[in-house]
Amino acid sequence: MSNILHRPWLRNSLIAAMLMAVLVGAVAWFTRPKPVAVVVAEVGRGKVEATIANTRAGSVEACQRTRLSTMAGGRIELLAVKEGDRVTKGQLLMKLWNDDQQGQQVVAAAQLDSARKRQNEACTMAATAAREAERQTTLRQQEFISIAREDAARSEANARAAACETAAADVTQAQARLALTRIEQRRMVLVAPFGGTVARIVGEVGEYSTPSPPGVPTPPAIDLIDDSCLYVKAPLDEVDAPRLKTGMPVRITIDALPGSSFAGRIKRIAPYVSALEKQARTVDIEATFDEPAKAGPLLVGYSADTEVILDVREGVLRVPTAALLEGSRVLVLDGESLVERKLRTGLSNWQFTEVLEGLSGGERVVTSLEREGVKAGVRAIADPAARE
Repeated sequence: MSNILHRPWLRNSLIAAMLMAVLVGAVAWFTRPKPVAVVVAEVGRGKVEATIANTRAGSVEACQRTRLSTMAGGRIELLAVKEGDRVTKGQLLMKLWNDDQQGQQVVAAAQLDSARKRQNEACTMAATAAREAERQTTLRQQEFISIAREDAARSEANARAAACETAAADVTQAQARLALTRIEQRRMVLVAPFGGTVARIVGEVGEYSTPSPPGVPTPPAIDLIDDSCLYVKAPLDEVDAPRLKTGMPVRITIDALPGSSFAGRIKRIAPYVSALEKQARTVDIEATFDEPAKAGPLLVGYSADTEVILDVREGVLRVPTAALLEGSRVLVLDGESLVERKLRTGLSNWQFTEVLEGLSGGERVVTSLEREGVKAGVRAIADPAARE
């Protein structure tokens, strides 16, 4: 060392080399890649559910809804309700012009009255003839009259009895004609088959209303909805159908009520697969609300989503499902490095996945996997501006 100090050129070279090393180190330090900012979530315990969600938005439906049309066409004479009115079962909704049918009813009623009077006359005469025949039989037995006289009286009684039966048949026929006129009139009116709300009316007084023939999509005259009973109808992928059972719990969310969810149960599973679009084969389910009052007044047709809850586990170790890479792998922020871990997972849904092996509580996993440069081995820091 003393030799170096006594040799200025060697001492200067050593100092220069040390300065160069410090400079190179400083340059390497300050020019190293900046750490990637990542969004992290802390591994913790909580509830994990295995669920099935609808493939397309479902809708709120009424338990009873009917689109009414008269059985015959005609000019609207009376509209007894307006759109939005609440009606009771059996209430008159619409009536078409049918004065001709009412006239036929009057005629049929008069014919029935005449037929009854003829029946009364014929049957009275038949009863009189029967008594006379009995009297003639008694007289013949006493040998006051001939057998021919008795036979004539008996024949007259039989003829009168037949006339009475014919008159009774005429009364029955007249009653049927009167009933037919009343049935024809019912073809020209609409009454509410159940209590509900009038959703829509097609037509005004004086316009012609046409019934809907089979296969022809004619608009109904009145759309009636029973909104006192509602359910949600939603399509699920056909591959999930084998796991579905009636009575399974569901979670219902309604677009018009953001931030709220409602418990329910599967009431019905369609017994067939629908193929409305290419490569979109679904099975419809119907779910009812456990507590309809909590949902409040809902409009039929509201867009709604349904999650079927297959299984639930409480207090298990879990990570956000968004943190999972293909093959059940995650990136863990260990100090300032991203380290890849292989997991063994359990229940999973779109929000959380159960961790059986591979992580411990408190570790931080990366959820911003889509950010550029996020991969195992790189330097990283937790993004303070975005936390999960």
